[in-house]
Amino acid sequence: MGEFVTLEVEGGVGTIRLDRPPVNALNNQVQAELAEAAREASDRDDVRAVILYGGEKTFAGGADIKEMASRTYPEIAKFGAELTASLARVANIPKPVVCAITGYALGGGLELALTADWRIAGDNVKVGQPEIQLGIIPGAGGTQRLTRLIGPSKAKDLIFTGRFVKAEEALKLGIVDEVVAPDDVYAAARKWASQFANGPAVALRAAKTAIDSGLDVDLATGLKIETQLFTALWATEDQRNGMQSFIDNGPGKASFEGK
Repeated sequence: MGEFVTLEVEGGVGTIRLDRPPVNALNNQVQAELAEAAREASDRDDVRAVILYGGEKTFAGGADIKEMASRTYPEIAKFGAELTASLARVANIPKPVVCAITGYALGGGLELALTADWRIAGDNVKVGQPEIQLGIIPGAGGTQRLTRLIGPSKAKDLIFTGRFVKAEEALKLGIVDEVVAPDDVYAAARKWASQFANGPAVALRAAKTAIDSGLDVDLATGLKIETQLFTALWATEDQRNGMQSFIDNGPGKASFEGK
């Protein structure tokens, strides 16, 4: 387990927990531990879904500005590449991932939240990409994942102004997918993740790969990716069990082994 990032597994759900007080700032050590936690969550068969969580007070307040300010260009170039790679490792977890956002998700914190498949926020949460106020731009996916999620004009508004967005507006924009009471954020995230704990893991992995890969290519290429992944599922036990259960018992009653 890392000093600031841990993976805890219970009932098929793995929680990647940030714990670097006071605001879970993303420094070199945090990004390295994030990458390792994501790798472990990806590899472990007993993890069927993942929660990203920063604790009850705040998800992540962004990069460690004090640490970044004194860096030379070669140093920040290395850090930026490593941070982007670490967040890509989280985004590429081949399982359903939900982010449980409390307090703030700002700068690198929002960029980390954007790696998830679903985002649940407390109704007192604020999110944003305030890097422009420091004379820089988002550098760990903010200009790319946010734009793909909410469209270029809305992303430009947030990135150009650096303004903080409250939970209600974040929901309307599509930055978050669900808003609950602050004390219910983790429980809501666990409820979302738990529905996949006994699901068809190989098919879920294929669905995530098809959707994410298709975003980066034209429609024709995306359809080819989908067809390849679709037909490959006929090599799994889950496909045979799922279809036979449907024939014998009707929909929604299959048991899956994740094989």
